[in-house]
Amino acid sequence: MLTASIPSPARGVWYIGPFPLRAYALCILAGVFVAVWWTDRRYRALGGPRDTALDVALVAVPVGIIGARLYHVVTSPDAYFGPGGDPALIPQIWRGGLGIWGGVAFGVIAGIWLLRRRGLRLGPFYDAAAPTILVAQALGRFGNYFNQELFGGPTTLPWGLEIDRAHLPAGYAPGTLFHPAFLYEALWNVAGALFLVWLGRHLMRRDGAMGGRLLWAYLMVYTSGRVWIEMLRVDEAHHVLGLRLNVWTSVLVFLLGLVGYVMTSRRHLDDAIIRGDAPAQADARDLDEGAGGTGDASAGETGARPRSQDARDEDEDEDEEEERGAAAASAEE
Repeated sequence: MLTASIPSPARGVWYIGPFPLRAYALCILAGVFVAVWWTDRRYRALGGPRDTALDVALVAVPVGIIGARLYHVVTSPDAYFGPGGDPALIPQIWRGGLGIWGGVAFGVIAGIWLLRRRGLRLGPFYDAAAPTILVAQALGRFGNYFNQELFGGPTTLPWGLEIDRAHLPAGYAPGTLFHPAFLYEALWNVAGALFLVWLGRHLMRRDGAMGGRLLWAYLMVYTSGRVWIEMLRVDEAHHVLGLRLNVWTSVLVFLLGLVGYVMTSRRHLDDAIIRGDAPAQADARDLDEGAGGTGDASAGETGARPRSQDARDEDEDEDEEEERGAAAASAEE
């Protein structure tokens, strides 16, 4: 009988001279790169200024990493402050231990700060970013594979994950296969991203605007998967009323997303980029380029129909022709 499994990685770090190149960091960076690129395309298709996604990422990513680490330390303090714990491990994020909720909360707050400073509305940007965040999280989860963490209980399924002796949990025999929870979450996130793209198109067709609802939908999509995946895990965690703390957190965040989605749907919906109560600091030329510069794929994803640069150029040409015609008529008279 043939047995199948997902092998444990041979190594998770490579050295270029004295400098370590860690797979965990590379996976996170890959997720950030894809999210920034895709968010920029989607946001420009809505009429947003170019490079806003990059500017937000430069602020939100480092702040989000700090928030993710703080959340992990606060919710799993034993490794740092418990018996035998070492606070010096707190800055060593390459060992793993980034709590997604701290990262999302801190990152979103940092993004809100920057967008408001520039006079840009929050809804359109986070509508553009919502599915890309899920893709970034999916890529980042493969860093857990290289660190041999975030796996579930034992399984005999053909996609069971091998864990080497150095990372094997206490009480399990060598050769035990485990649920690859990191892979489950990665696949769930990719499917969720596709769903959010579809939902954005649906809302545009039905209501004429997404209206900031995709961020709330993102919270519901992600947490509905995180609940059951979290319950598979066998690593140590704090429990409240018999459930892991992150299960309760996921339930609460899902409810927050549901309430936010319903309340937002009841308000006036539009996808205007510039806030009405603040002067826009974005260059008007950038806004024009953003609306017309991404064309096919992005406009198709969001369903937005920004007025193209070509159309504006045609109007300007017509105005110039009318002016020349009027001048010629005056000369003839």
